[in-house]
Amino acid sequence: MSNNDNMEEVDNSSNSNNENEMEKGNLKGLNCDQPLSSGTTIKSLWRDGKYHKAEVIEHKFDEELKLWEYYIHYFEFNRRLDEWVTEKNIQLISENSEVVEKKVEPHPSEGRKLTRSLKRQRDETTHGTPVAEEDGQLSALEKQHEEITKVKNIETIELGRYEIDAWYFSPYPEEFAYCKKLFLCEFCLKYMKKKKTLVRHKEKCQLRHPPGNEIYREDSLSIFEVDGKKNKIYCQNLCLLAKLFLDHKTLYYDVEPFLFYVMCECDSHGCHMVGYFSKEKDSPDDYNLACILTLPPFQRKGYGKLLITFCINLYNNYSLYLL
Repeated sequence: MSNNDNMEEVDNSSNSNNENEMEKGNLKGLNCDQPLSSGTTIKSLWRDGKYHKAEVIEHKFDEELKLWEYYIHYFEFNRRLDEWVTEKNIQLISENSEVVEKKVEPHPSEGRKLTRSLKRQRDETTHGTPVAEEDGQLSALEKQHEEITKVKNIETIELGRYEIDAWYFSPYPEEFAYCKKLFLCEFCLKYMKKKKTLVRHKEKCQLRHPPGNEIYREDSLSIFEVDGKKNKIYCQNLCLLAKLFLDHKTLYYDVEPFLFYVMCECDSHGCHMVGYFSKEKDSPDDYNLACILTLPPFQRKGYGKLLITFCINLYNNYSLYLL
């Protein structure tokens, strides 16, 4: 074989290696002992079979797979689609590629009303302080909340006959807070780590509807009024469940000042929750709605619109009663 042939073979081998590197997406640095740092821009393989630009939020090491896992936020998508991915599914953005401009979203305190919980915290900590100082303290509260809730802690829940993907962080007690899957009783909303615990609980649970007064019924649809003071545990469980699907909800345990209106589909087995709204018993700002949620399996069926209509009528009737 001639020297030229040998040179051609080396060139071909080199080209082949380069092609393989390109196919792997220049995964330089992903197989080393040190993980990618937070804020690193990458491309990640999404469920549509395409790579999408994303930012690394957090990382952890999977002892079973012996791989780094990364919690990432896709620039193109809502935060509820943030997820954990393994290093096998990501590509580094090469130095020569175009610079990715990160979306600059307005700070949570800009352009929206404060949640009631944050407003109360602000009022407690800023009474009598200058406006500039108030804004600084409010910003600190918002940043603290954002830091705590930036990584989704529970992946899925089982509620009745549905298995539902969680969207956001929810502050369940530490023992339950980092389970990949939680099992919930659909009637009392108690949460458990194991299916067999749920099965045993269902044999003993006597609730077949929310623990309050039924104030509306039409065909198979009912709405129950639940007092946060009289049924504190149920309402706390309801708020923890709701936080899995609401990004900016900050009320979890301080439920006593609130009334909860839980909408259910009813059948021979009981009343199955589809959504709810809450309102303060005595609102100093005359708010008639604190929080509203339709669970994902029941969305796009008109339940949200019905809850809002019911809330407005309830407020109007209450106002007439006061007159």
